[in-house]
Amino acid sequence: MARMTRRAFLERAAAGWAAASLAGKVSALRAQPPGQRPRQDDCVQVLNPQNRVPLSFIIDDSTVLVNLAYFGIPQFAEVFPKRYKQDWRKLPREIPDDFVRKFHDWCAEQGVKGKYSIVPCPALVGWVDRLLPGWTRRELEESLKLVRELVVPNWDIHPEMITHTWVIDTRTGRPYEPRTADYMENWGWSVGKSADELAEYMAYALRILKNVGLPCEGITTPGGFGNRSREALAQGTLQACRDVYGTEIPHYFRHLFTDERSVAPRVEYASGLGTDDPRCVVSIIGCTGDWFGGWDGLTPGSVDRFITPDLNGGRLPYVIGKGEPAILVCHWPGIYFNGEEIGFKIFKEVVRRLHSRYDNLIWMKLSEIARYWAARQLTQMTADGRRIVFDAPYHCPAFTVRITGPQAGNATTPPTLVVAGRTVRFQPVSSPLRLEPNTCCFEDGAVIACFDLPKGRSVLQFIPAPT
Repeated sequence: MARMTRRAFLERAAAGWAAASLAGKVSALRAQPPGQRPRQDDCVQVLNPQNRVPLSFIIDDSTVLVNLAYFGIPQFAEVFPKRYKQDWRKLPREIPDDFVRKFHDWCAEQGVKGKYSIVPCPALVGWVDRLLPGWTRRELEESLKLVRELVVPNWDIHPEMITHTWVIDTRTGRPYEPRTADYMENWGWSVGKSADELAEYMAYALRILKNVGLPCEGITTPGGFGNRSREALAQGTLQACRDVYGTEIPHYFRHLFTDERSVAPRVEYASGLGTDDPRCVVSIIGCTGDWFGGWDGLTPGSVDRFITPDLNGGRLPYVIGKGEPAILVCHWPGIYFNGEEIGFKIFKEVVRRLHSRYDNLIWMKLSEIARYWAARQLTQMTADGRRIVFDAPYHCPAFTVRITGPQAGNATTPPTLVVAGRTVRFQPVSSPLRLEPNTCCFEDGAVIACFDLPKGRSVLQFIPAPT
């Protein structure tokens, strides 16, 4: 049986820390309070950006230089010796920058985007803003420079808490003395913590990454961190990201579903709409397990679980068919797979099959998906004669809407967008798949328009068809 990820292990916990397989159904997720929602007239339907299905790739357990599996397994084994029996001494202690460069160069060529964790103090080896014992200062600085220059343009950077193993006392910078599950980030420590307590802990991690010039708009939870304190986790993420980075739309990755449940992002705790200080936090939900190379780089996965050779079966066609973001999840040690690159090879074939099967996909960073869903759900859209008035708390690139009914007026002339006295004219295109900002198409008496939605008020104005 394939080893289970730490995240799935905690999702399945009901009483104590029971184990179950990753493929099993996770416990029921109680959605966090959505907060405010504005009026949105029925004649306006917000589509996916450019009428395409978002794709993204979440990489967990990554950091600079350190192979987290090598250093983490013996620490996990202290708490659960029967579960962590891997011969970790045979694993490489380092995932080299040459592989980081090879992987991200290939992803850039394919247009792949996603999230890449940087664990600030990986398994207590050292601090990425100070020193990693076992590597020179120059090696550390060059590895961070590679992340800033090669990774950041197409990937969000997240801390995965502070160590991904033992909890740090943020007053001293040292781990707590008890060596139990309750003092590991992956397991019990976050249970019962308030939003302020979790925000303080997350802010500590964020500041380390800020010290080395890495931007962050969200966080990733290690293992089961926050799973039994979900409201505090969401509110703490909102607070920490705003406090440290001034993030406009914080997001977090806590959950993944591989069953029939929706994997659409959840916009939570929205407030301040119509003011100068709108707020919300977005929960990003993965749609696959780690079917690449496992969290420890010891469990080969399968391309076919993602998408079958005939390009019709597997998890991804199911999610894409629903029009929801298809967000794949992996762990960095399994992508490297101890130098064999088995996870990377699987990912390359998954991407090849996806690009062969579909022409309606768009790769996006998690922050881009979070922004789109926040604008989608929190923008007020009001029909006023031949006009649609948008009052948006956030700007949003490639915002795409379908206008029906008398507002569109069976239009055959492209609409205009009026923003602060400035008029933007749309160019017609022949198909919804050719949409890009400032274009539109006509379909079955409706108008589909794609534009960069500005923050504040804007007006989409239609000219009726001649009689």
